[in-house]
Amino acid sequence: MDAAARAIPPGAVARIADAGGEMLGCATFNPHGLIAARLLSRDADEAIDETFLRRRINAAAALRARLFERPHYRLVHAEGDRLPGLVIDRFDDVFVCQANTAGMARLLPAITAALEDLFVPRAVVLRADTPARALEGLDAESRVLAGAIDGPVAVEDGGLRAFADVIEGQKTGWYFDQCENRGFVADLAPGARMLDLYAHAGGFALRAAAVGAAEAIAVDRSELALDLGRRAAAENRLEDRCRFVRAEAFAEMTRLARAGERFDIVVADPPSFVKNRRALKPGLRGYRKLARMAAALVAPGGFLFIASCSHNVAADAFAEAVRQGLHDAERGGRILRASGAGPDHPQHPALPESAYLKALTLQLD
Repeated sequence: MDAAARAIPPGAVARIADAGGEMLGCATFNPHGLIAARLLSRDADEAIDETFLRRRINAAAALRARLFERPHYRLVHAEGDRLPGLVIDRFDDVFVCQANTAGMARLLPAITAALEDLFVPRAVVLRADTPARALEGLDAESRVLAGAIDGPVAVEDGGLRAFADVIEGQKTGWYFDQCENRGFVADLAPGARMLDLYAHAGGFALRAAAVGAAEAIAVDRSELALDLGRRAAAENRLEDRCRFVRAEAFAEMTRLARAGERFDIVVADPPSFVKNRRALKPGLRGYRKLARMAAALVAPGGFLFIASCSHNVAADAFAEAVRQGLHDAERGGRILRASGAGPDHPQHPALPESAYLKALTLQLD
């Protein structure tokens, strides 16, 4: 990188050419980032402004309108929607943005204006507190960009009414990526006893209870998240079948195993164990341990759902870690379904990392 390139302000839009001088397009550019250029358009002279952003966001919205009946979903999924570094989750008239690159941080006023023009939202919120921002030289922050918000917002998931804290909660407040997986697991749940580990606000537990699970126990370290789950259980009249427990997952699995507890369904959906490539080996050992301990709590003939949300872990490596964990637990079984995020999290064909979520549903002997 020459002196002229290093002098470009982080996040500015630049024209990109190959070594032979042929123009490749225009991109946001950060001379200090691990990824210097993030392509926005093949037209090197295209203006990257509110009109451009409105067009891209509107295209993403049109796709979701064909996929979903109700406006609760991921509206923009970064590279998958041709807006690298930008995530927008939609909670009806509340929009929560993650600007994970210097380029999208510079474009936030235009992004906010585009959302206001397209949707007339009640509020646009910035949740810019992901680890990726530090790699771009950006500080963590959360604030309201437009409108007003006075507490948790309602979110619809599988016909249920739940609640998301879009200011203080984890990520954008709700995990839309697991919506289809929650539905699949719920189909197994009538009459079942479920343990939902790393439950956040209890999405898996609530969906299971709604279709007739005998008991759904949601375990998480965050009392804030569990309180949202309790509120949703009350809202949907599921208090008699849902229980919310504040505990660390591995410690709780140890306690339950010693007590001889067994469940018809165990869900293990942890935060990322592999936040960078250096953490790959210990992270895979973590998934192996999680699979071993979770499998030990599954009743014979019961089901285990286990997931990884780390883009640094390949699907085959995750599956092998789970296999080793089952072997350690001396449990046999069969994979019923290998899955990922729903269609509101489209994958870029040239970017395998965009298929970050890996999940396996197994029946254990």
